[in-house]
Amino acid sequence: MSLLSRFGVTAPGWLWLLPLALLPLAATAQRRVPVPALAMVPADGLSRLVDAVLTLASVAGIGFLVLALAGPRLAGESVVRTGEGAQVSLLIDRSGSMNETFAGRQPSGAEESKAAASRRILEGFVGRRAHDLVAVSAFSTSPMAVLPMTDRHDAVRAAIRAIDRPGLEATNVARGLGLALSQFGPGAPQASRVLLLVSDGAAVIDRRVQPLLREEFAKIHPTLYWLFLRTAGSPGLADRPAGEDTPQAAPERHLDLFFKSLGVPYRAFEAESPEAVEQAVREIDRLERKPITYVERRPQHDLAGLAYGLAAFALGLLLAGKLAETDLAGWKAEARRSVRPSEDPASQPTRRAA
Repeated sequence: MSLLSRFGVTAPGWLWLLPLALLPLAATAQRRVPVPALAMVPADGLSRLVDAVLTLASVAGIGFLVLALAGPRLAGESVVRTGEGAQVSLLIDRSGSMNETFAGRQPSGAEESKAAASRRILEGFVGRRAHDLVAVSAFSTSPMAVLPMTDRHDAVRAAIRAIDRPGLEATNVARGLGLALSQFGPGAPQASRVLLLVSDGAAVIDRRVQPLLREEFAKIHPTLYWLFLRTAGSPGLADRPAGEDTPQAAPERHLDLFFKSLGVPYRAFEAESPEAVEQAVREIDRLERKPITYVERRPQHDLAGLAYGLAAFALGLLLAGKLAETDLAGWKAEARRSVRPSEDPASQPTRRAA
């Protein structure tokens, strides 16, 4: 889009005064000195240049002043660019256990809860990825769409910080996954898609819901990362229970098995400390560096200040020219008055010839 096509004004009614800028071409405020005949005036290129500059300054001063009153601006535009990044749908667990530390107790002193550490690290993750499109969702008993897919990373970081209220004990990860998948949208461009689940587990997906999730994952086909915030002493994803191996007995293990059966790229990170969470997020950051087409939105640019500045500069030239004018007739009269009578030849008495 060219600059001319983006130019506009907010108050076009002022533009009816633009013809006033032509007045200096018909009249001038400069002092005129009468001479008996133009032929007596020697050619003076510098004077003609100064006269032309002051005339143009008069035209520009009025024109830019009227234009400034009209509110000139350059409209915003959208520019398609290519960078490295992905479409990232963040799904953050807000169950009550996320308010505990990795040691399984309420935070005290300098300790961080799993939720607080996750928010801090995810904010840094978003800050390092300038070209990502990011959506934020949260879930406990019910899912909540916090922010739709956007490239406004300030809003994304604010959305992550906003997930700071204690959740409920229940963890309905199935509905949360469905919401996170819907954040990509059917019309999303074909780019790298990432679903990042941040949860401390303890979730069971109903067998009746599993086929629906498989269908949605096959349709969107994102890369699935599970950042498993493991409480110290709790079973890992590969640990089999001592008794019956069921989803109710080992929910984290069976959730991991379900993710592996989806037919999409999948990787789980078991983190038992904030440092481990940071390392896992940096690894995801390293892996998801693929070409992505994104739209850079440039805001509207106000040109009124520039127009007022140019008008002030033009009026300053006129003021300087006015102050530099010389009254030739008055200067000659003053010069005559300054001559003393004894030095004036006309005031000397005439002598008779002998």
